[in-house]
Amino acid sequence: MRIIDSHFHWWPRSVSERLCKRKTYPRAEVNGRGGYTYLRQDNVDYVLSSWAEWFDLDRQLAHMDGLGHQVDVVCSIGPFSVFFSDLPKEEGRDAAIQWNEEMAGAQGKYPGRVWASAAVPLIDTKIAIEVLDDAVNRLGLMGVNLPGSIGSDARIDAERLQPFYARVEQLGLPVFLHPTDAVFADMLTGYDGSLHLSLGRVIEVSVAAMRLVLSGTMERHPNLKIVMSHTGGALPYQSGRMDKNTPRAKLPKPASTYLKRMYTDTVSPHAAGLKFAIEYYGIDHVVYGTDYPCWDPATALALLNELGLSKEDQDKLFYGNARRILGLRDPAPGGVQQAVREPALI
Repeated sequence: MRIIDSHFHWWPRSVSERLCKRKTYPRAEVNGRGGYTYLRQDNVDYVLSSWAEWFDLDRQLAHMDGLGHQVDVVCSIGPFSVFFSDLPKEEGRDAAIQWNEEMAGAQGKYPGRVWASAAVPLIDTKIAIEVLDDAVNRLGLMGVNLPGSIGSDARIDAERLQPFYARVEQLGLPVFLHPTDAVFADMLTGYDGSLHLSLGRVIEVSVAAMRLVLSGTMERHPNLKIVMSHTGGALPYQSGRMDKNTPRAKLPKPASTYLKRMYTDTVSPHAAGLKFAIEYYGIDHVVYGTDYPCWDPATALALLNELGLSKEDQDKLFYGNARRILGLRDPAPGGVQQAVREPALI
């Protein structure tokens, strides 16, 4: 079976090494696991750490080869994406371009097997659009990453960002919405980070998605493609509560209308949760993902096997949906990898 893993993380070392050279926050330090510890501020309970597997793409793909399937991957940033918006705006721009060039290099090395999405700093809207256009038009990246916050500012729905969302919509790009550790980590302290990792990230991605709904961003941009991580956080399971309370936001439709326009992945260690996410969003709005190297792809496959999906639904979940939703197509002659773009909106 051919599979596309749509929630896969490979991080280039060069950007982490760049952060290691900084003397002030945010910065990074080499750790004893072959990776880095990322520090946004002082005296925090939980810090983001990586290990060797995050940085060796050849080794990652070799691991996928051992699953008994042909596995193509879509690289997104994950919790690290907030750092580009933590930096001063020019420095964040340069770091994002460096990241995007590394991603383009990976696509070029593995055309048709590795796809990659762009880092964009969001503290300056003009720079965000410039970096986005460069990532797509010069480097050929296929999507864009949206952290759950802009540094410590949770307002990804800020009015100043509406031109950015309009440009993303115009380009037909999928937006990978992933939680970071900038908003809820401080209030969910203790237990060696287990409380934040269990609930903080779920809450963050849920709040971020609802901000896009309540602000009218999803209403104003009907073709905006938001790909939520982690089976949509808490939102599928609290959808009725969202509908009950969102009339205060004066939306023309119930919140669930906009939520069900979004897409999600299968990153959850809970078969019943996976089943409900598929029922809520519909099989055509769900893509397979593992969160590798955070989670084990073999376990992810085993959990999905418990659902008893039809052959047709398996084909959609594991391959067809990603091709359609993310706009992927085979490399052009000569090895140039491209993504399908929707027509520009006039």
